[in-house]
Amino acid sequence: MKQLEDVLEEALNWELADLTLSSPKKAGDIQKIKVRPVIIKDRLIFQAAQYTKTQVFHKNIEEDQMKEWLTDLIQNEFKQTQIKSGDREYTILSGKKGNVTVKERKNRSCKKADKTSLEHNRKKTYILPEGTPVPFLIDLGVMTSEGKIVRSKYDKYRQINRFLEFIQDILEELPKDRPVTIIDFGCGKSYLTFAMYYYLCIQKGYPVKMIGLDLKTEVIKHCSQLRDKYGYENLEFIHGDIADFEGTDAVDMVVTLHACDTATDYALYKAVKWNARVILSVPCCQHELNGQIKNDILEPVLRYGLLKERMAALMTDGLRGQLLEIMGYKTQILEFIDMEHTPKNILIRGVKTGIRGNRAKEIEAYQACAGAVKGDLTLFRLFFPDGEKEGN
Repeated sequence: MKQLEDVLEEALNWELADLTLSSPKKAGDIQKIKVRPVIIKDRLIFQAAQYTKTQVFHKNIEEDQMKEWLTDLIQNEFKQTQIKSGDREYTILSGKKGNVTVKERKNRSCKKADKTSLEHNRKKTYILPEGTPVPFLIDLGVMTSEGKIVRSKYDKYRQINRFLEFIQDILEELPKDRPVTIIDFGCGKSYLTFAMYYYLCIQKGYPVKMIGLDLKTEVIKHCSQLRDKYGYENLEFIHGDIADFEGTDAVDMVVTLHACDTATDYALYKAVKWNARVILSVPCCQHELNGQIKNDILEPVLRYGLLKERMAALMTDGLRGQLLEIMGYKTQILEFIDMEHTPKNILIRGVKTGIRGNRAKEIEAYQACAGAVKGDLTLFRLFFPDGEKEGN
């Protein structure tokens, strides 16, 4: 135990080059953890990246807490830990009862970290790079005319780029032999609509036809004026409701950001009916299931309004993801820091594969899950108006 404490005491500083915990002792979500030092406001902090099979979660841990946190993980959670710090390399093996074996050797190839490179806010390569003026970012107040990011808008700038990264991941799914048709339901001020058009059309050279739809007349008018100013001739803004929109017969990608409650369901339904190749949806305000959710076993938890609201939101989006799977989409539930700085940070990404498993069995599993919380969701009724019979 003392040897482990000595190793962590020696290694946990700004010269730490690599620290990786792997081989979990028991089944769980976290498969691996990587730790690196960062300096924030002249203070040494350690950032832990926790890897599941599909996602990465980050947390910052204070220097004085890191040793205790790692000791617990090494003894109880992971079989193997690799550490490179300064010119030393350590392999730590942990047994079933928490007994620890430490192997140490000199590593001449292990380069010392450059302290200046640890700055947390160091320059990152963004899809829309700082220093290159982008017209719509200037007019929306995110960027100055010289291409510098307005300090108070830096979060929004990062969020726009984060969304473009989701699109970058699915570029191979979009057609290259004809114009790409994209609809942004509930486009609002159109930060993302303009960003998508600029990225796909101006930067990547894709021929696009893009439509932004919103219920607010003034928003549509303002966005149309900006569109004319930039000369984005294949970008159109339309006043209208998601549920009633019939402006096209075929769409390649459907985007919906913060469509409230069942508006998300109508957007997803239309996307599937249009055989959209890609769906990107950030849901909001899942009131429907929140008003229905009931389970006697979970009642001690559901009695708390805040927890009930969050459980309803998570269940709703999980069930939506399952329905997209049933309809032939490979679906992921991803973390997305949204544009309004709210806790609504889940993005549903569906990519059409056309591959379907045992549909009847999948619908049965969906209905069992929804039934457990008394959920009768709009999206299921839209896909299967006759219920289980239609599904089978």
